[in-house]
Amino acid sequence: MHSWQMQEAKSRLSEVVKDAEREGPQEITVHGRPVAVVLSRADYDRLAGTGESLVAFMRRSPLAGAEDLDFARDQSLTRETAL
Repeated sequence: MHSWQMQEAKSRLSEVVKDAEREGPQEITVHGRPVAVVLSRADYDRLAGTGESLVAFMRRSPLAGAEDLDFARDQSLTRETAL
């Protein structure tokens, strides 16, 4: 990962962004301390995930056909809780 000082990153932002697309994440430092990372959109999307629900993920799992798993969600506003 290439490291840029904040002042240099500000003055050469287009180069920082292009390097993030071509070479991967670019680190930005202030007084030698890492404070930020510039990512390409593709890297960000990969890290952020699909935003898929847990139920959708479980339905795609190898256990989806198991008869003892219930994916139905209780839609009632309240339910009894044993304390």
